[in-house]
Amino acid sequence: MKANKLTIRINRPVEDVFDFVTDPANTPKWIDFIVIEKTNESPPRLGTIYKNQDRSGAWRDIEMTEFEENKMFVMTNSKTGYHVKYTLRPVNDAAELEYYEWMDQGELEDPFTINFLEKLKSVLEKPA
Repeated sequence: MKANKLTIRINRPVEDVFDFVTDPANTPKWIDFIVIEKTNESPPRLGTIYKNQDRSGAWRDIEMTEFEENKMFVMTNSKTGYHVKYTLRPVNDAAELEYYEWMDQGELEDPFTINFLEKLKSVLEKPA
């Protein structure tokens, strides 16, 4: 698979979802294979570098290559040609999140499944 697109509705305002998914401290809460994530600056913006570590201890860098606050962002791993785009749209009092990942060349090694977005939804909708 060269590209993968998933969509989910989360019963939270777009701003809350955007802030949550761009905060590196939250990534391990909904992406099981990432144990830690850091950035070189906060808040994130165009050019921000995210560094994350997986369960095997391997580190990966990914750069914010497009950024529209509370609307969308694209992160790119220039070494592998991997890209991921998050697009958020308000739907009534909820947010529709479209997750789209693709490779410049070759196939996605481990495409996201809806399970990741369902976990994100569960974490964000959990009562405080």
